Amino acid sequence: MVDVRMPQLGESVLEGTVSRWLVREGDFVKREQPLLEVATDKADTEIPAPTAGRVTRIAAAEGSVVAKEGLLCQIDEAASEAQGAAEQRPQAAAAASPAAPAPAPAPGSNGHDESARPLSSPSTKKLALEAGVDLRGVQGTGEHGRITRDDVMRAAHGASAEPAPPASAAPSPASTASQAAELSQLIQSSGGFVPPVPGVGYGAYKVPPYAPKPGDKVVPFSRRRRITADHMVYSKVTSPHVVTVAEVDLHETSKLRDAHKDEFKKAGVSLTFLSFICAAAVRALREHPEFNARVLENSYVVLRDVNLGVAVDTPGGLIVPSIKHADELSLRGIARSIDELAGRAKSGKITADDLANTTFTVSNPGLKGNLFGGAIISQPNVGILRMGEIKKRVVVVTKDKEDSIAIHPVMFLALSYDHRIIDGVLANSFLWRVTDILSRGEFEV
Repeated sequence: MVDVRMPQLGESVLEGTVSRWLVREGDFVKREQPLLEVATDKADTEIPAPTAGRVTRIAAAEGSVVAKEGLLCQIDEAASEAQGAAEQRPQAAAAASPAAPAPAPAPGSNGHDESARPLSSPSTKKLALEAGVDLRGVQGTGEHGRITRDDVMRAAHGASAEPAPPASAAPSPASTASQAAELSQLIQSSGGFVPPVPGVGYGAYKVPPYAPKPGDKVVPFSRRRRITADHMVYSKVTSPHVVTVAEVDLHETSKLRDAHKDEFKKAGVSLTFLSFICAAAVRALREHPEFNARVLENSYVVLRDVNLGVAVDTPGGLIVPSIKHADELSLRGIARSIDELAGRAKSGKITADDLANTTFTVSNPGLKGNLFGGAIISQPNVGILRMGEIKKRVVVVTKDKEDSIAIHPVMFLALSYDHRIIDGVLANSFLWRVTDILSRGEFEV
């Protein structure tokens, strides 16, 4: 007895769903004859018989999910088709009646009406139904005579090239409804099964359930983590995100910071690169007001106030308090506001007002191991600017029309924007302006 098990269908595929059996228990099969169709999130696959023999047991029903190496069926390789025919003859004689006997199956068949059910995948059947092609009249070019999508397309093209029959009355609504019902049934049911394949039955894909294992640790969501998770999923579903990245030479800004950071420190203010980037972003927002906006149902609002959100990591998770009226503050005022918000956030003294009415966000995930990355937009904003790590790099410096090589601090800035109202040209202009201010060190300290 040979066990037919679920094979490894792909590098990352650990299970498959039995979409349709092509044989029944008691059928005789040849080596490499397709036994069943299996659907995964990658593709549909036919599982061939590893040996010739009789199918004695089908262990996995249609619609069941089978893990890799799970049992699909069993084949008795010692049985032969001749023995099966001899066993079936006495039974057929005992059951004989005056009615005309049914025609015997053709040699090599498994007893099914193969002419009524040509060998093809569910997606090929769907294509044939949409194209009006009868698969019984299509010659398959795939393995074991399987009809492929190309075969259907050639048949459809050939049919369209033939002279059209005389025009007839338009199809009745009942006929159209019948075809739609047939198509729906084909897509959504194959023995009552909905294939978990993207694009085949919207919303059909489901992740496998979690199976506890020794050593695993289940961590319940905190309230803040639950809110963050819901917000991030909502944002990705609502806003079509596009990310654009720019490289910025921070040499001039770095010199300016080095010249004034001690002075700021004496006044109790930290002059960080984040302060400079926030100041540059605020100026760019005033010059590109479409980024200081929110989307409504059928319109969008360009907001008057510029309230700059600054992501802060706290022991309880990430929060985004905002600097109110940031465009009215100097570099020193922005730096002081960042210090105050960060201090209150980490000590748990942040208020609901501090978190409300943000119109644009700057995110600083840290200066180590962070070349660049696309952040998820904080709703209902339409953009977020994410900082990368600052590293010394070799750059080309042009002065008096002469090029030279220098080593400067360089950062990548990534801008995520909502493509519903922001197009690429505007986004690139905004990001270029931020990098231009930083590369020139255009700040009043």
